[in-house]
Amino acid sequence: MIRAKVIGASGYGGVGITELLTRHPEAQAAALVDIENVGKPISELYPHLDGFCDMPLVAPEDPTAQADADVIFMATPDGVGMKLAGEALSSGAKVIDYSGDFRFNTPKSYAQYATRIGLDTQHASPDLLSESTYGLAELHRDRINTNTRIVGNPGCFAVSCILGLAPALKKAVVEPRGLICDCKTGVSGAGRKPHAVFHYPARYEQMNAYKLAGHQHVCEIERELGLQAGTEVVVTFTAQVVPVCRGIMSTLYGTLTQPLTEADLLDMYKAFYADDTFVRVYGSTAAVGSMHVRGTNYCNLVISVDERAGKLRIVSYIDNLVKGQAGSALQNMNLLFGLPEATGLSIPGVYP
Repeated sequence: MIRAKVIGASGYGGVGITELLTRHPEAQAAALVDIENVGKPISELYPHLDGFCDMPLVAPEDPTAQADADVIFMATPDGVGMKLAGEALSSGAKVIDYSGDFRFNTPKSYAQYATRIGLDTQHASPDLLSESTYGLAELHRDRINTNTRIVGNPGCFAVSCILGLAPALKKAVVEPRGLICDCKTGVSGAGRKPHAVFHYPARYEQMNAYKLAGHQHVCEIERELGLQAGTEVVVTFTAQVVPVCRGIMSTLYGTLTQPLTEADLLDMYKAFYADDTFVRVYGSTAAVGSMHVRGTNYCNLVISVDERAGKLRIVSYIDNLVKGQAGSALQNMNLLFGLPEATGLSIPGVYP
């Protein structure tokens, strides 16, 4: 049985992986660590876990927090995982970090990311960056294996945009510059934080764009899509929050490099993702939306071509808390331990 420690267990990312671990046949939580709500059973904070996981939250210095673990999920903000990873690896555990700390493989690329979001550009564990792997399994499963020690879990917006555009850039059917990512997320994307702008009266019937000066996920989107294209990729990215609890809808636009029909693109996308359990491809008339991936690790892609304008249009749907966070983390854990990739994740959503 894989023993998993969750650091930052009381946040949405922490409870998300805890939920998934309760139904995983080969893994279980060994310790739930946090600096808040110490001593409380996680089922007191999240009553839906009552009877499924009643473990108490423990402080980092608590002896229970030092329990042996095979994998450590760091559901922590930027700057935390990089300080803890060295000790975790020394204990023999593998690390899956939710933040941007290990999404970049060199101090220079990390510094570019840190500059964009106003962090200290000096990485606390620069020697570990070269062995970190970007945790989007659909593109990097060959590098996420039993020999891998550190995975930088992808950002939620990044998952939806990269999966939506990767086939088109790999096959060079869209221009690598001038791409547009128009992305909408539910309020849970802001995390579990008491803040006036996330108070119900402030969010009900309210939609707004944010971080227009530069969103942190742009760096990884451009890097990953550039790897597919074999050249520099430039995107215009707009993040918006809409009055729903969870889910991301990213509408992605690119200029076609050659005349192609929707049928051509459907064939291309279905071939590209033929071996990917969690990516489903649909034509433009499909009646799918955010509800159909809610609570799941799936990404639904709707393919459309505006032949008049010569544009490719992809609508990408994910659950920001599952495929965009804890689900991808568990998918990565399965690969790290040589398990079938879909173990504990092959479930339908809840409808309506």
